[in-house]
Amino acid sequence: MVGGQRRRNLKHYQRDVYAHNAAASKAVINDTNDAPQHTRNAQQRKHSSFEAGPSGRLNGEVLHLWRSDSDLFLEEFLRLEGQGDYSQDICVCGEEAATYCCQDCHGCELFCHLCMIRIHDRHLLHRMERWDGISFYSVTLKSMGIRLQLGHASGVQCINPLPAHNDDFFIIDYKGIYEVGLDFCGCAHAKPHIIQLLRVRLFPATTVDPKTAATFWALEYFQMLSFESKVSTFEFYKTAARLTDNTGIHIPKDRYEALLCMMREWRFIKQMKCAGQSHHPDGIGATKPGACTVLCPACPHAGKNLPDGWENAPSEIRFLYALFLAIDANFRLARRDVSSDIVDLGLNRGYAFFVEEHAYKDFICSREQVIQELSSCSSHNAVNLADLRVSHGLAATGAGTIDCIRHNFKWPCSVGDLQKGERYLNMDYLFFSSMQSSSEISTLNISYNIASHVAKCQSNFSFNFIKGVGRTDGEAPEHGWANINPIVTSTREMGPGSRRNILDDHFNDWNWKKICAIGLIFHRKYNFALIEVQERVDDLINFEASLAADELVEWRRDIEAWEADRSQLNLFEGRAMTSTSMTQAAVRLALSMAEAAEIERGNNMSLHDDISPSVLILSGLELEDQQLNVQKGKILQRMNALRRCIDTWARVQVLYMPMPCDDRLLKHEWELREAQAYDTLNDLRTYKDTFIRGQRANTRANRIINNAEHHIDTLSLKYSTARDALVNLAARLGKTDDWERTLRVEWCKARARAHRWEEEVQLLWEEMRRIIAFLDWQVGWWDMQGPRHAFNSLQAGEGALAYAQHQANLRRQMVIHIKSGFEGDISHHTSPKYD
Repeated sequence: MVGGQRRRNLKHYQRDVYAHNAAASKAVINDTNDAPQHTRNAQQRKHSSFEAGPSGRLNGEVLHLWRSDSDLFLEEFLRLEGQGDYSQDICVCGEEAATYCCQDCHGCELFCHLCMIRIHDRHLLHRMERWDGISFYSVTLKSMGIRLQLGHASGVQCINPLPAHNDDFFIIDYKGIYEVGLDFCGCAHAKPHIIQLLRVRLFPATTVDPKTAATFWALEYFQMLSFESKVSTFEFYKTAARLTDNTGIHIPKDRYEALLCMMREWRFIKQMKCAGQSHHPDGIGATKPGACTVLCPACPHAGKNLPDGWENAPSEIRFLYALFLAIDANFRLARRDVSSDIVDLGLNRGYAFFVEEHAYKDFICSREQVIQELSSCSSHNAVNLADLRVSHGLAATGAGTIDCIRHNFKWPCSVGDLQKGERYLNMDYLFFSSMQSSSEISTLNISYNIASHVAKCQSNFSFNFIKGVGRTDGEAPEHGWANINPIVTSTREMGPGSRRNILDDHFNDWNWKKICAIGLIFHRKYNFALIEVQERVDDLINFEASLAADELVEWRRDIEAWEADRSQLNLFEGRAMTSTSMTQAAVRLALSMAEAAEIERGNNMSLHDDISPSVLILSGLELEDQQLNVQKGKILQRMNALRRCIDTWARVQVLYMPMPCDDRLLKHEWELREAQAYDTLNDLRTYKDTFIRGQRANTRANRIINNAEHHIDTLSLKYSTARDALVNLAARLGKTDDWERTLRVEWCKARARAHRWEEEVQLLWEEMRRIIAFLDWQVGWWDMQGPRHAFNSLQAGEGALAYAQHQANLRRQMVIHIKSGFEGDISHHTSPKYD
């Protein structure tokens, strides 16, 4: 009876409110706009003409237009501080004065105390203000007598309401932190308090006598905000606190620790739900390692997106079903030695990207005495100096990861903390852990810091030269670090469990964002590859047209033999690859030792007491360098000193270089010029790394950048000068073998570029097919999950079925969307045929 009377009162009230709103709107339109009609028309024409203009207008034009109306904006802001158009004395109900206004409801209507209670019976997080005759001041809904009753439908009064502990309950929302009046249901068949909170989308901070909760929307909002902006929990909480009170007078009770705990639990539950673990008959306890990761749909997954009989594919197309992985580490993801696994419990136990911590640490500790093996060819300090890396005060010096290098996805069970640099001990464990989910794949392509190796290793293992890898660059992990690095400012100070859980969540979001854009990405890649393969093939055809046929047959036979057996001669190893020790210092020493041997044998060929033939050529090269750098410093003094040095050198030159010139001097110059060219090339390659690093360093000052560019230009000119001299000397000394070898290396590279782009087109087509197949597999998988778990309640079973259907429908829509982007691409390619 009470409920029926209440519903009738509400219905009567709603009718009055609608009538009041209509009357107020009419008054606003007809009476309150006192601007002249021609002024309103002019404003309307101005804004209409701008909105109808080109979409490419600059922000400056928008701001210029807005500034002309800035006084209007300011006036309207001030107008909202008063009663505005609703300055009537009596509320629409006709019973009390209208003095209350809600900041979160649509419009600025004023209502009496009783009407405001009726409106906000189920809106306890709206911000309320009361008019005192001069201005508004903030009031809480709790102080107005509004209470949230849990356990019953709206409008049903509980016969045994139980106030929260000490009637002191706070709700954290994205708009603020609210103290509310909250009553639990104390009826005979009432649910536990935490269930009553969850059923109104409030996440409790504790499971026993909760005094704090957060709205689902606030937790979801913060989770998404942290993904995009990497904002910390502390910053989000302080924002909510300041939105509640920005004066420091009425600071809400500190609920920061409660929010930290709720956020960790929220991430974990959402992760389990999205992975379908809630549909498993045995629940969370049956979660397998890596089961909660968002997988790469373009990578090969046996039984999910590979065609029937892929294991028996012929060798020439077996590369299409290979797995591409990269091993890398990020030393910005360090963690200070705070807390422990006992105090800061990790909710994920190898369920996502981080490996199971106890097994990982047991393995590392059992081999702690193993000395890091130094590479004989690599200059990678993260590996060679791992045992010397500074780790004082750090529980982890960084994190090692295994990534899919073609699509830039984090791989399941592939992330772990590094105790001392990038040790093989750690990285080997992470690699083999990641392979648990891909044990059926027989072909692997692995990249591990190839750029840090010497030239010979690069020619043997560079993806540019290896058959069957397409145009895979191997640098995918570096792209992903730019997304995760901003979060290290907060994860550095976290306990081990909190940090692992948050990074798992961020890695999952990174993978999911890649899936959302994967259709567009592959469409662009495929179209670009079609253009590139045609250009590279044309380049190769034109190149081969200028070569001798018998020579080309021999080169093709040799390079195919190397591709089949790496122990054969590697044609990619040019003189630059095999002459890494050819430096100017080494050549100088060799020439000096040769001259000393000549003197001991009594064959002193020097025509000057202080200047030998090799010293003459070397001093000439040094003078040439000074000419290139004469523009620096005090120009006039430098030029005069340089002229004197050149005159002195020219007098000695007359002794050694009569007409014609001695062949011995030509050979000396050849050796020194060749070493000079190699030294200059090495300087050009390494200058960027040794000069400055990082965006901040590179943009610190234009002067630094200009100096760097000038230095590079100088080195380029120095190399060009050395090369021109070598070209002239080669004709006089009859050196043609080096040029033939160079020509052969260039043909090998042109051939490799054409073949890699041909493979890239085939790989992209296969990956586009796998994306569709993987999503179709997920559709079927989610369709089967709905009735899999027998819940105790019909409502939970209905929700499980609805969620599974929603996920399946989502994948169906993604398939349609991606296929529409691929339309026309796949039709131009035919699938490989094999038995």
